[in-house]
Amino acid sequence: MRILIVEDEHLIARRIERMCREILGGQVETLRVVTAFDEASARLSEMPIDLLFLDLNLNGRNGMDLLKATVAGSFHTVIVSANVEQALKAFEYGVLDFVPKPFTQERFAQALKRVTDSDGRAACAAKYLAVRKYGNVKLIPIDEVLYAQGAGAYAELVLSDGSRELHDKTLEKLHALLPPVFERIHKSYLVRLTAVVALHAQEGSHYEAELKNGLRLPVGRSRYKELREKIH
Repeated sequence: MRILIVEDEHLIARRIERMCREILGGQVETLRVVTAFDEASARLSEMPIDLLFLDLNLNGRNGMDLLKATVAGSFHTVIVSANVEQALKAFEYGVLDFVPKPFTQERFAQALKRVTDSDGRAACAAKYLAVRKYGNVKLIPIDEVLYAQGAGAYAELVLSDGSRELHDKTLEKLHALLPPVFERIHKSYLVRLTAVVALHAQEGSHYEAELKNGLRLPVGRSRYKELREKIH
């Protein structure tokens, strides 16, 4: 796991680093600490990472500005900040967790568990999904997302109006941020359950979910029974 810590308080930065190494152990591939807004921005643009720990007050600069600029990235973000009044907005932009300062090792370990668990869900669901569009970051309201299809290291968002947007996060990382109304129905699909009108069983143990617009998506055999119970 490639980790970047953006924190201007030396002692806190070292504590986060120490806890990451203690809890994650050999999972840590690289771990770097930066203290300044501009340095963090440069690092994020040039260095691929898996996890960002971000303070919201960087020597007087607003870390939310950095979050808004990088929220479309393929990595998960955990905010570590005393600015708890910003927590709701941070979750709306798709952070995985918000750890208030001061924090205990147990609380920090809980945040890391959300990162490492395949079914770890964000403490609060995002309201927007950020995508890169013509060099800028565009916020897509989650209410407009019908389903998401895995596309390798990316996920393709299909919106209710039929348009499509490419998201930099994998389907698994995307699932961690979405509200419970979205269900993983197949290794390659996440769907809004309220958009499913029927399930169909085909010959050869093939299953499909029919959406309100008539589109049919594949359903994994291991997911069919549970999905049938949820939509009836």
